[in-house]
Amino acid sequence: MTEDPSTTFITGEDRSGADRERLLARAFLRLADTLVDDFDVVDFLHGLSADAVSILGAQAAGVMLDDGRGGLRLVASSEERMRLLELFELQSEQGPCLDAFRTGTTQQADATEGRRRWPGFAGVASEVGFHAMCGVPLQLRGRVIGALNLFRHSDTSFSGTEIVLAQSMAQVAAIGLLQQRALADGHLLAEQLQAALQSRVVIEQAKGMIAEYRNVSVDEAFQVLRSRARNHNLRLTQLAQQVTAKTVGGDFFRSSGGQET
Repeated sequence: MTEDPSTTFITGEDRSGADRERLLARAFLRLADTLVDDFDVVDFLHGLSADAVSILGAQAAGVMLDDGRGGLRLVASSEERMRLLELFELQSEQGPCLDAFRTGTTQQADATEGRRRWPGFAGVASEVGFHAMCGVPLQLRGRVIGALNLFRHSDTSFSGTEIVLAQSMAQVAAIGLLQQRALADGHLLAEQLQAALQSRVVIEQAKGMIAEYRNVSVDEAFQVLRSRARNHNLRLTQLAQQVTAKTVGGDFFRSSGGQET
């Protein structure tokens, strides 16, 4: 049994209900798995971005977190275009993610509505191939700690079901992050965000090194990094540190293609 394509948009193809249920089950298990000693905020939020793309029919997704001073900082994104677009969103101070964070409500727009509400941002988004856009707050009981950004190549808005799923994923992520902060004995947002930003810098450096050595794109380099981390049961930041220190092994840099075992 397949879902009605009018209510489902999964990377250009329909998914069966069972397939989506399996993806959702795995996603929520990952989102709930924060009570571990080596919890990695950046790895966690990159996973949220990747799950959003797989489950919600977005072509790209990213996450920003509250910087403790009323603003947002970019922490994770599913691809390089998305990362650059979200940085522009922060610089231009307009876009769905910012509005979702400020209002605590989900913000969605097609290309026409996007240009009306966020003319500068929507114009740049369109130039890089994104037309439909959505911002979902990461919040729990009215406390907003960040936002999830979703983008589509087409001008097809996210369905009501997809919005509910996105909101559920964002809320579970917020619960996990707030739980980690509570366990940190009061060293809450500032320290957690700083650690996440430092981790992201290392990941960006590792992506650049892999792209150069393997002669692949930055997005392909990131897939290599994530695949290697999963297959070797490593945290993303941990592997990135090994890559930048060149302790990961020469064969890793000599391998070609985007797959990793």
